[in-house]
Amino acid sequence: MRHRAVASGVDDRSDGDAVSDETAKRTPVERPHVKEYKMRRGEYLSDRMPDLRAEIQEYFGEVTGTEEANGHELYVVEDPDNPVFDQIFAGAAEYSGKKDRLAVHFEERDAEDVIAEGNAEAAAEAVDLKNDFLEAATGRDAKSRRDSMKRQVEDDAPDV
Repeated sequence: MRHRAVASGVDDRSDGDAVSDETAKRTPVERPHVKEYKMRRGEYLSDRMPDLRAEIQEYFGEVTGTEEANGHELYVVEDPDNPVFDQIFAGAAEYSGKKDRLAVHFEERDAEDVIAEGNAEAAAEAVDLKNDFLEAATGRDAKSRRDSMKRQVEDDAPDV
């Protein structure tokens, strides 16, 4: 959740702590977990998207920099073309001895706010953009990606 300074110069956080503008600028906002997506069997991210930066720009808008997340350097789109997104982080999650994965995080605005602004079409378009990008990068459709994530969670669950 991104925190924005209000007119009073104080950022009211849901946990009750108030932070001045100065502190809010210096305190990094913790990002939710970056999701990693596996490629389809026998395929590689570098083959599917040889110029990942260009692909990210084509789908979401200008790449404004990079940021490290979970030990991976991800491209950052600070001001995405679609108003549903606040920021987008995407890049290759590289592991020695394993195939690269696509690492992404979409920071999205509250759907009610987007619709209230008259951007209902943008909300539907955002879903399509994400799914199209993820399928182009991984070769897997939404159902296949969901099933893969479920299997990964099941594999990571502790034995009782």
